[in-house]
Amino acid sequence: MRISFAVQPGGLLKLLLLLAVSTSSLQAQQNDDRLSFGIEQDFLPYITGGYYAGAWIGKSHFRGRILMAHVHKPSFITPDGFTNNTVTAYAFVGDYFLKENWSGWWISGGLVLWDSSIQSDQQLSTVTYKNTMLNGSLGYQWKFYRNFYLSPWAGLHLRVGGAKTVTVDGQSFDTPLLTPEASLKLGWYFSK
Repeated sequence: MRISFAVQPGGLLKLLLLLAVSTSSLQAQQNDDRLSFGIEQDFLPYITGGYYAGAWIGKSHFRGRILMAHVHKPSFITPDGFTNNTVTAYAFVGDYFLKENWSGWWISGGLVLWDSSIQSDQQLSTVTYKNTMLNGSLGYQWKFYRNFYLSPWAGLHLRVGGAKTVTVDGQSFDTPLLTPEASLKLGWYFSK
C-alpha cells in the first residue's frame, strides 16, 4: 500500500508561522530542565521545487528529529545523460548541542531512507529506486527572535543499502556512494 499527499510550496512555512505566532506566549526563555518541542523548515527542498516537514523533541543537550523532504536534484549534480532525478527522504536523526539552550554548534547523525526516481535525457520511462543512507551533519543554531531560530548546516550521506546501479532507457545510472548537502533551516520551539 502506498500513501501519498500533496503539499503546496510555502504551505508548511505558513503553518509554522501561524502556529508560532498564536502560541509564542507559552515560553519566552528556554529552561534546559524541561522537555522541548519544535518544528522547522529547510530552504533547500523549496528552492528545488520540493517541500519539507520536520519536527523534534529534546532535553538538555540532546534532541531527536524526524523529517520528510522532497527534492528535485539540480541538473548540475545529475550525471550527463540523465534528468528529473528526485528524492523523497524520510529521516530519524539525533542531535547534540554543545550548549544547553538550543543555540550554538550542534552535530547530528542518523538513518535516512530515500525513495528516488530518475529519467534518461530521452525521457522514455521513469525508474524508481530506494537507498538507505547514514547521515552526519554539523550546524550552528542562532536564535533571532524569542524562540525562532536559523540554523545553517552541512552534511554528508553515505549509501549503506539499496540500489547501486539502475538501468534507465538502456543506460546505467550509478547511485552515488557519498552525497554532500548544505542548507539553512528556520525553526521554532517551545518547552513543556
